[in-house]
Amino acid sequence: MALFLFLVLVAILLGIFGSVVEGMFYLLVIGIFVALIGFLYAAYRITARTNRRHPR
Repeated sequence: MALFLFLVLVAILLGIFGSVVEGMFYLLVIGIFVALIGFLYAAYRITARTNRRHPR
C-alpha cells in the first residue's frame, strides 16, 4: 500500500510541476502515466488478495 501512495504522490507532484512550469508539459503526461500505473498496481493487489482467500 505504501508503494501505491508513493506513486500517487509522485504523480500529483509531477502533474503540478508539469502544469505550472512553462515548457514542462511532458511532466504532466508522465504524472498521468505514473498515476495510471499506481491505480493498476492497487487494483492488481486487491484482486490478487481476494483470489488467494477463495482457492478453486
